[in-house]
Amino acid sequence: MASSPSSTSLQYQFRSISLPSRFHPHNTRIDVELNILKTWQSSLVSSTVPTSGETIRTGLVGLAGLYSCVKELVHSPITQAALVQHRNGVLVEEALEGSIGFLDSCNAARDFLLVMKQNVQDLQSVLRRKGGDSSIDGNITAYKSSQKKVKKESAKCIRALKKMEKQNDLCSIFVVNYHLSEVIRVLREVRIVTISVLRFFFLYLSMVDSRPRPSGWALIKMLVVTRTKGLKSLNEIGSVDAALQSLHGCIRNNDPNSDVQITRRRLEALGDSMEGLETGLDCLYRQLVRSRVSLLNILAQ
Repeated sequence: MASSPSSTSLQYQFRSISLPSRFHPHNTRIDVELNILKTWQSSLVSSTVPTSGETIRTGLVGLAGLYSCVKELVHSPITQAALVQHRNGVLVEEALEGSIGFLDSCNAARDFLLVMKQNVQDLQSVLRRKGGDSSIDGNITAYKSSQKKVKKESAKCIRALKKMEKQNDLCSIFVVNYHLSEVIRVLREVRIVTISVLRFFFLYLSMVDSRPRPSGWALIKMLVVTRTKGLKSLNEIGSVDAALQSLHGCIRNNDPNSDVQITRRRLEALGDSMEGLETGLDCLYRQLVRSRVSLLNILAQ
């Protein structure tokens, strides 16, 4: 798996947006949604435990809510007129270009979740049928191989998001019109927070957090602690990996019974997490599509 970004690179600084009441009636909602996501992001960066799937789902749903608020802003006649008139709609075209990258990221994320859900279901099925029989070693190996590919592709998506972050965005455009300048400000903030939420999603799939991954004796100690003290040191994906590692060793020692039950429970928890993430992604994807349609309609005027 590609090397993970440092935790400091994740610490985006989201400015609080307080739009004047005369600017747009939905200004308070935009402000609230942005600050909720800012708090969410800060909690992940400062957390001493790995990010859970439920936490990532919360971020995805929150981002979808933000896009719903921004859609109302874009639908405002004064906003549409300003966007079209400024440099013949170049701002809309730039926003549309950015939306393609976000939709591509969501599509990749959905594909990864489908693969992972199938992996989980396949392992659950074989454990129900065969228990800890030595013949399931091949299934465990296949699961690990597939997960390794997902992590590798997730790392590519993180790099693509990093590239989007470095690209020139709407904040570089100078405008005199106050209303338009505030619209650009909102679109910039939405772009930044979207990159952050999607990056955290892919980091979750990659089992990457601010702490270095253990190896050698540190890994063995982690597996022992995880078995005896629960899942606090790992997210749902990591807990399954640890359980499979332990089960593999127990199969070789002809004592897999207890580890089979542990593995089945952790697979169930991971499956539930994938379902939640899929729901959150679907919410976000629909809002991204609607946002893109709104922008296209402006250009069609």
